Amino acid sequence: MVTSAVLYLVAMTMHAAEWASVRTSRTSRTSQPAVVAVGGNAAAGSTGADGDSDDAKAGPEKTRREDVLGRLGLGITVIAALTHVLGVVLRGIAAERAPWGNMYEFITTSLAIAVLTYLVLAWKFGMRWLGLPVTLLLTVGQGLAVTVFYVNVSELMPALHSVWFVIHIIAAATSGAAFNIGGIAAILYLIRSRDEELGGSGGYLSRLPSAEVLDRISYRFLAFAFPLWTFTVAAGAIWAQYAWGRFWGWDPKETMSLVTWIIYAGYLHARVTVGWKGRRAAIVAIVGLASFWFNFVGINLLVSGLHSYSGIPR
Repeated sequence: MVTSAVLYLVAMTMHAAEWASVRTSRTSRTSQPAVVAVGGNAAAGSTGADGDSDDAKAGPEKTRREDVLGRLGLGITVIAALTHVLGVVLRGIAAERAPWGNMYEFITTSLAIAVLTYLVLAWKFGMRWLGLPVTLLLTVGQGLAVTVFYVNVSELMPALHSVWFVIHIIAAATSGAAFNIGGIAAILYLIRSRDEELGGSGGYLSRLPSAEVLDRISYRFLAFAFPLWTFTVAAGAIWAQYAWGRFWGWDPKETMSLVTWIIYAGYLHARVTVGWKGRRAAIVAIVGLASFWFNFVGINLLVSGLHSYSGIPR
C-alpha cells in the first residue's frame, strides 16, 4: 500500500510536468515578440540554414516530450494500481475476510475501484486527460490511508457478519468511484468553461474536451452512480434490519447518506425536468461529492454512531 502511494505521487508528478510542458510550449510560441530583420522582413524566431524556424523545430520536440510524460504517468499509474490491488487482496487474505471492516480498508478498496475505472477510461476511451486530477486524488487518499487511517488487522464487529455487508460495501465503493470521476469532470468543466469565456489561454486546457463535453461526461457518470447509491442505501437498510432490528434509525451515517442521495437526486431532477446544465449543475455535482466524502470519512472521525468503524483510537 505504501508503494502504491509513492508511485501515485510519482505518476502525479509526471502528469503535472505534462501539463506544464504543454503550457510552456504554447506560451513560448505565442508570447515571443516578432523580430524585424534588416530589409523589413519579420520573423517569429530565428531561421536556420535549412529555412526552418527554431519554433517550428521546437514544436514537435515539445509535443513528443508531452506525450512521453503523459505515457510515463499512465504507465506508472498502471504499476501503482497493480500494487494497490495486490495490497487489498493480501489484506483480505491476512484478515481471512472481505477487507472492508474499517475505514482504512474502505478507502483503499474504493480508491482501487476508482483507479481501475480511470485506467479503463484512459486505455479504451482516450481519457488520459483525467490523469492529473485522478492521480492527485489517489495520492492524497492513499497517502492518508497508509499514514493516518491505518489500523492493524482485526476481527469484524458482530454487526458486520452478514452477506448484506459485502453487497452494501461493493455498491458503495462502485458508486463512490463514479461519483469521484463525475465530480472531477465537473471541476474540470468549471475550469474549461472559464478558459473558453476568456478566449482560450492555450496550454493543457486546450487539450481537454470542450466544456460542453465535460458537462456531459459528468452527467453520465453521476446518472450511472445514482441508482447504485440508491441501492446502497436500500441494502444498508436491509442490513440494519438484520443487525439491529430496524430498517432506519437516523444514525449519523444513515442521515448523511440520505443527504448525499437528496443532493444527487436534486441534480438529476433539475437536469432532466428544468434542463439545468453548465455551471449550476457542476456546482451541485461538486457539493454532492463533498457530501459523499464527508459521509465517507468525516462521519467516522467526528461523530459517534453505530457506523463508526474507523478503528482509529479517539
